[in-house]
Amino acid sequence: MEYITLNNGVKMPLEGFGVFQVPDPAQCEQAVLDAIGSGYRLIDTAAAYMNEASVGAAIAKCGVPREELFITTKLWVQDAGYESAKKAIRTSLDKLGLDYIDLYLIHQPMGDYVGAYRAMEEAYKEGTVKAIGVCNFYPARLADLCETVDVMPAVNQVELHPFFQQGNALALMKEYGVQPQAWGPFAEGKFGIFTHPVLTKIGEKYGKSAAQVALRWNTQRGVVVIPKSVHRERMQQNMDIWDFSLTDDEMKEIAALDMGHSEIVNHDDPGFVKMLHGLKVHE
Repeated sequence: MEYITLNNGVKMPLEGFGVFQVPDPAQCEQAVLDAIGSGYRLIDTAAAYMNEASVGAAIAKCGVPREELFITTKLWVQDAGYESAKKAIRTSLDKLGLDYIDLYLIHQPMGDYVGAYRAMEEAYKEGTVKAIGVCNFYPARLADLCETVDVMPAVNQVELHPFFQQGNALALMKEYGVQPQAWGPFAEGKFGIFTHPVLTKIGEKYGKSAAQVALRWNTQRGVVVIPKSVHRERMQQNMDIWDFSLTDDEMKEIAALDMGHSEIVNHDDPGFVKMLHGLKVHE
């Protein structure tokens, strides 16, 4: 496993394990245990995933010292706001059964996320959160936030995969010292990514799958990846990307796959925004 150092000096694994769409408590707990057993040390959850308690149960049982784990969770739209965020951070800590969270992110750039970020800055200064950041902040919104906060975001978790590469967004993150992290590194299975001819052909040279090539490509761009699987064999395959490197020509071949837009989500669609505001993680 390779690590990167965030803008506040905190070390973060370049690859982690995500638990999006694993709501079943028993399945989620077992998946996290399997992931940690397979060598993952970064576990990424969120209030909106409704499985923080299951992640916490796995952490308590895994036998790995707390300081060796890097736990991320996220603030949902419903809790955007100064007082709401303070309460949400405490709720996540309680559900996870932890004294501190390694990385706490604003999940969506909606509602009073500025007030929420102020509460996150306080939690960071108090030490209950070791690093803070955002998700889905497109360039103009990220620039606006970075120009107005006391604590620079450490991470921006956005959609990043061979078919939506976001070169301009990565350049801006680099300018501000914000670490990019990829959600959906497999494009949620779209575009035939697991059998794509370009990725498959490159993989054959190294004895790797198209999926492993897609992950390696992102990490070679300096992007943290958090693939998800509930199958231990697939978890292990996703972790097995550190014994080969793509050439410059291969990186360019993959760069040519970029469509320049997302076909998974559209944050500029009012209907999508309304839908996110309507999703409630608690009463």
